[in-house]
Amino acid sequence: MLSDGYHEVPRGKLAIVITTLEMRQPVDVRPVTPPAGWELVRHTAPSVAWYREIFHAVGQDWLWFGRALMDDGALAQIIEDPKVHIYTLQRDGIDGGLVELDFRTAGQCELVYFGLTRPLIGSGAGRFLMNNAIELAWAQAITRFHLNTCTLDSPQALAFYRRTGFVPVSQKVEIADDPRIAHGYDRSLGAHIPIFDP
Repeated sequence: MLSDGYHEVPRGKLAIVITTLEMRQPVDVRPVTPPAGWELVRHTAPSVAWYREIFHAVGQDWLWFGRALMDDGALAQIIEDPKVHIYTLQRDGIDGGLVELDFRTAGQCELVYFGLTRPLIGSGAGRFLMNNAIELAWAQAITRFHLNTCTLDSPQALAFYRRTGFVPVSQKVEIADDPRIAHGYDRSLGAHIPIFDP
């Protein structure tokens, strides 16, 4: 357990504050139409290559790295599982948003990944995507819908999740390698997080 006070983060690392939020019953959603031409599409047992592409497109600005660092076999085992439901916002074959719902724990659904590519941010697509995520989650036999957000996400993420009906229930701190240093991510990504080279 961390003691009170300041703690030095090693150079080359990130200190990430993770907030867990949950929803214990369905909430009323405010109807929103999707941006013109975009529709929600489910991808059953998608290829690893396709998944990595949409994961990168949505998460690169926020330094998402969890799935990027997994080997192909481990990643395939997750995304091909019939209890993992993956959706994108799509127009003309282009994916612009990602929702990943994990029903592998009985009675629960985890919103594992949720986000938009740059062109759709601020378009109302986020609310449309979340409305669908809430309805799809609670269409199954669950009693808990939950997610983790963190200080690598958009600064608006936590407030957005709370506005949509999620309640914060816990926090933890993760220390991890900065992917811009350890894993070759473009150093211009994650501009909201400073780089501290070793």
